[in-house]
Amino acid sequence: MKQSERVKIAKRIVQELKEGQVVNLGVGIPTLIPDYLEEKYLVLQSENGLLGMGATPPPEEINMDLISASKAPITMEIGASLFDSASSFAMIRGGHIDVAVLGALQVDQTGEIANWAVPGQTILGVGGAMDLVAGAKKIIVATAHSSITGEAKLVKALTFPTSGIRKADLVVTEHAVFKFEENNMKLVENLSDMTISQLKEITEAEFIYESENSDLR
Repeated sequence: MKQSERVKIAKRIVQELKEGQVVNLGVGIPTLIPDYLEEKYLVLQSENGLLGMGATPPPEEINMDLISASKAPITMEIGASLFDSASSFAMIRGGHIDVAVLGALQVDQTGEIANWAVPGQTILGVGGAMDLVAGAKKIIVATAHSSITGEAKLVKALTFPTSGIRKADLVVTEHAVFKFEENNMKLVENLSDMTISQLKEITEAEFIYESENSDLR
């Protein structure tokens, strides 16, 4: 995926975030979000123990003792706080996170997420994936539409291990925005020049859309 497409996804997700929300940012595309907030004020939480995460520092100010859960260099906003993992996960499990923005390996057509393991591959562990899926008030998935090998990531049914029974509210890819209502996947915005037919060709999951919406072709 091109960096410009990753940025497009991050910018589109910023539009969904409301002033003053506490937002956890997962690994991958979500880590770009702090750089595109402009004047919007959010309290960004990182599961490795930071509340008040700021944008990426300039190269001359990078301190690798100050990193996000993705091990990327970050800054701290005025009033930010550092704490241990137990406090961080208590925050997540206690329902204090308004929105979790997560990456995903797969999302099925009902919104169920797989984002921590690939069958047959060695992994370090689940990290905070299951806690965030269960504990956040709203879940937004930021993902490429297809895998690096060209396979659909929006699927009819998961073939990778699930991250939990709680489901996504919204998925944003480089091509489209989908929301989930009553176990149905609905196309709400087309972010590329693809027609509906072309989008269906690269989307295994079945989705519905309103044809009268002029943004959908």
